[in-house]
Amino acid sequence: MNNFDYKNPTKIIFGKGEISKIASEIPENSKVLMLYGGGSIKKNGIYEQVISALKDFDCVEFGGIPANPEYSVLMDALAVIKEQKIDFLLAVGGGSVIDGTKFLSSAALFEGDNPWDILDKKIATQKGMPFGTVLTLPATGSEMNSGAVITRKETKQKLVMGGPGLFPVFSILDPSVVASIPERQIANGLADSFTHVLEQYMTYPIEANLQDRFAESIMQTIIEVAPRILKDPSDYKAAANFMWSCTMALNGLIQKGVPTDWAIHMMGHELTALFGIDHARTLAILTGPHYNYNFENKKAKLAQYAERVWNVDGSLEEKAKAGIQKTTEFFNSIGIQTKLSEYTSDFEGTGKEVARRLAERGMNGLGEYGKLAPEDAQKIVESAY
Repeated sequence: MNNFDYKNPTKIIFGKGEISKIASEIPENSKVLMLYGGGSIKKNGIYEQVISALKDFDCVEFGGIPANPEYSVLMDALAVIKEQKIDFLLAVGGGSVIDGTKFLSSAALFEGDNPWDILDKKIATQKGMPFGTVLTLPATGSEMNSGAVITRKETKQKLVMGGPGLFPVFSILDPSVVASIPERQIANGLADSFTHVLEQYMTYPIEANLQDRFAESIMQTIIEVAPRILKDPSDYKAAANFMWSCTMALNGLIQKGVPTDWAIHMMGHELTALFGIDHARTLAILTGPHYNYNFENKKAKLAQYAERVWNVDGSLEEKAKAGIQKTTEFFNSIGIQTKLSEYTSDFEGTGKEVARRLAERGMNGLGEYGKLAPEDAQKIVESAY
């Protein structure tokens, strides 16, 4: 196992009815900016619960943060933060709203002239404006980590950011909110969280036995609850396991002491930027092709995964190949297509364009070995057509 440091300061408040505890988690006399997305929280009762909990605070609202949080919209929110002298942020939503809030947390205290530099120049945020979250859509794990992904439509860029100053102070996870989530978004959450685990697991063995078992148990839980939660989102027990699995998949724990990959995500971000494909679905498109292309480097872990998670028997090669097939079948079973051509007819030349964009950003060595070049990414994307 590799050396590691681990600190996660986010307080998790988990369970039915816990949204009412917001007031006790925000410092007294704070001026709060409540951020949310398209307004679904006003249809499912979450908005009323949050407003009730904030009744003793001076609270300003900012809605309309889109999926794939858009830089121009966030800049409008940043203007509100400065004009209203906000000192605490509250994200009420899924990963997009929380990611957007992380950008605002950083930008609000940024001393430079251009907040886009935080992303473009990869400036790690050491201290941000404090914020909390009320999770309404399990998927990204953003509620318990310090990373974010922001989109800039005008330049077709989707860039990552982070730093130790961007952990939420607290996150409230009430599984009962899952009952109102559309089936497509639940499927996205299942695929997103499953791939998050794979990115931290599917590399090469280093005898990090407990970390492997943590990762495998999260994937087994996702597989187990997937059909139940898709059939009946109001199944609280399934929803609770689904929500906690999404959080545990990307709160930093399972990546400690082990090599990680993340090439699928870097390539996937480009597909979202180019075509607007849901983030989770870009991951499903690229997972199989990525593992097939890097089969020799990954076959030991692929075989272990197939045996432990999918109960596959056979030789090392047989199990490794079956692991890839089982993963594709899982994505298909939850209603997610795994070919780029199933999302767009304008796919010709995409591999070359993804390679160009990666090279432009200096991403010349992706993957657990840091050796996956843009031309390799081109071949992977092309095999995903």
